Amino acid sequence: MSKHSEVVELEPRSGGYVRDDVALARLGKKAVLKRNFGSITILGFSCTVLITWESCLQVFLLGLQNGGPAALVYGFIIVWVGTLSVFATLSELVSMAPTSSGQYHWVSMLAPQSSRKVLSYITGWLTVCGWQALVASGGYITSTLIQGIIVLTHPSYLVSWKNWHGTLLYWAVLLVCVLINTVVASLLPKFEGLLLVLHILGFFGVVFPLVVLADHSNSDFVFKTFIYDGGWSSNGISFCVGMLGNVFAFMGGDAAIHMSEEIHNAATVVPRSILGSVVINGVLGLAAMIATLYCISDLDLALAENPMYPYMSIFRQAVGSLSGAAVMSGLIVVMSFSATTGILASSSRIFWAFSRDRGLPGWKYLEKVDHRTGIPLCSVAVTSVIASVLAVVNIGDPAAFNGVISLTIASLFGSYLIAATLLLYRRCNGEIGEADDAQSDGGLTNTIGANLTWGPWKLPGAIGIANNIFACCYLGFIFFFSFWPSKTPVTPKNMNWAVLVTGVVVIFSTLYYVIWAKKTYNGPVVEVQD
Repeated sequence: MSKHSEVVELEPRSGGYVRDDVALARLGKKAVLKRNFGSITILGFSCTVLITWESCLQVFLLGLQNGGPAALVYGFIIVWVGTLSVFATLSELVSMAPTSSGQYHWVSMLAPQSSRKVLSYITGWLTVCGWQALVASGGYITSTLIQGIIVLTHPSYLVSWKNWHGTLLYWAVLLVCVLINTVVASLLPKFEGLLLVLHILGFFGVVFPLVVLADHSNSDFVFKTFIYDGGWSSNGISFCVGMLGNVFAFMGGDAAIHMSEEIHNAATVVPRSILGSVVINGVLGLAAMIATLYCISDLDLALAENPMYPYMSIFRQAVGSLSGAAVMSGLIVVMSFSATTGILASSSRIFWAFSRDRGLPGWKYLEKVDHRTGIPLCSVAVTSVIASVLAVVNIGDPAAFNGVISLTIASLFGSYLIAATLLLYRRCNGEIGEADDAQSDGGLTNTIGANLTWGPWKLPGAIGIANNIFACCYLGFIFFFSFWPSKTPVTPKNMNWAVLVTGVVVIFSTLYYVIWAKKTYNGPVVEVQD
């Protein structure tokens, strides 16, 4: 009996189904994580990592500087459509290969043999670094949101605001996230399902008071007013730069992909959950943005009272109650905390998966999974320690720390672009076959040295090709502008350090590859043979 047959004939593991283990074995991987997520709980996980309606208010300022109210609305719609296209493409890929490895596994299976190893390695590092930066972003935003509420309730704090206050809060937030991801990890699916309810009800809890109690501006202000305070010579460039705030509001949409090995029927459930979350969050985000713009009574006052999060002051002006505005802002803090919890989970899984395939330093330790909990505890620990160390940068210079955060868009969109381009290449050449009954005997598929076959979810024919082309164009566009600063003249404080940080990542990963990794990394390791 072959190794592959032995895996297929295993009895159901606790928290998993045999068919899920068989699907994973066809990718050459052994099932070692517990499948605790179902369709509803992973939808909650996806939605509460995105938290688009909450995030679009947090990045309000960038859009107001570069384009104004109208640009915020139209830019959001463009980004929403582009995000749907990108995640429809990623949904096709995860349906083909539902593994925590995500982008770098797909690149390995799609790339030409001559460039497969190096492209997969680059994509793996981009994904790891992008998600690590997203952990830092989540912790930083949550901690500064808490500081923003302090400013709202105690305006004198604005004068005594210190960077190290935010760092201490950052560490506290991260500690709680680690405890949820380790000590009570089995409750994470229920935690995310409950937060999905809060995510939706919280939207109504914020928007209804704004709509009912606030004095409303006219539609011309919301849909026809453009403001270009970024100092750019071209309004078109300013508009494109302002769009990045809306892009950030949709970051983390691939979180469920990296949890694939912990989800029942992942090949079908993951595409539905990530597309469902983009639709739900897009609707809520657009509605929240328009409602908030209609309720701005004095923008200059809001910026003066709360420079980092002016929407909190807008809440106070709108509802006429300090305590009411604090509660509304507090809901967003809770959701930001929940997003950081999910981001840490997904980040640790990509650390674990890339280590399983020997792509990271110390992979022998990072690939270990705790047999009692089914959690890659070493990867959770390393991800958390790196995020904690990065927070120290914020004490000395927030501009330098923003460089770490800005790595998120550049790295993740770079990894999406490589995978989407290769899918388009294979698709146009007709090299991806349909799944058939012959594969039910346990043969390998969608991994190195195996045939390519579609999963149960895909866009048909010309529609799929057109969507892939649009997704690649959108990804290239956003990747290009992800390196631009928010305004001119450019200073060390407003400089977008993503280009420097991305360069450091590329140089380090290249040196590590040349010196060490080329001896151990060959793409996804086939742990189970047919």
